[in-house]
Amino acid sequence: MMYWVRHITAYAYDQPVDLAAHLLHLKPRALPGQRVIHARIRCQPAPDHATETHDHFGNAATRIFIAAPHQHFEVTAEALVEVNFAPPPQPEATLPWDVVADQAQRGCDEATEYLHASAHAPALAEAAEFARPCFPPGRPVLAALLHLNERIATEFRFQAGVTSISTPVEEVLRLRRGVCQDFTHLMIAALRGLGLPARYMSGYIRTRPLPGQERRRGADQSHAWVGAWLGERDGWVGLDPTNGIVVRDEHVVIAWGRDFADISPLRGVILGGGAHHLSVSVDLEPAEGG
Repeated sequence: MMYWVRHITAYAYDQPVDLAAHLLHLKPRALPGQRVIHARIRCQPAPDHATETHDHFGNAATRIFIAAPHQHFEVTAEALVEVNFAPPPQPEATLPWDVVADQAQRGCDEATEYLHASAHAPALAEAAEFARPCFPPGRPVLAALLHLNERIATEFRFQAGVTSISTPVEEVLRLRRGVCQDFTHLMIAALRGLGLPARYMSGYIRTRPLPGQERRRGADQSHAWVGAWLGERDGWVGLDPTNGIVVRDEHVVIAWGRDFADISPLRGVILGGGAHHLSVSVDLEPAEGG
């Protein structure tokens, strides 16, 4: 599937910003199953200095510095991406989840750092207890993961405005409401609490639904989902607990990390500015002929 991506972030400041330095995670990541044909970032005002680099996790990152005073800052990221992720293995053919947890504890370079607690996704006992009925001893790991993915999608209500990025997982469990970031952090915290590595995936989900299907929750904004480890043999799978689906051809991956804080689309330091107003719009549309 071929997609055009357009992501616009705009800040309006009450007072002039004298200096600004920003780190952007806005370019799609080249992956097996995801080919980045074209990607660019435009800023207004134009930066005095920009550097393209990669972060600790291998994600594309852009660093910009703006020395000119400004009261409005807008970033437009555009890309053309072809997505065709391989199907996951048959759930019942995957390793028992407790075997995968044992492999993770023994150490695996690609998985170990996603096993440990992070600021937004601790290895939380309450989250692990919520997930435990999905993980009886010996159950194949992907079967258990799909069960948990579906439980979050059906038992939690997607509702913007009741949480923020600082809302702890314990509060999300209590509220049973939130947005994609909340459900992703909850699932990661649950898996880490059970001893299973999981990483935070950021990107987009298609804006318009497939024919005959309901609109996906989390469209029109940056989206988040879980990268879950199936063990050394089967590697990683993408699971979207907001929609209860496996990531195949409706998502575009921008970056991954331990949690949102590692891969915020745009963060930085400014001098001045005062209060600000933020607006974000995202479109992920099939390209013509895609």
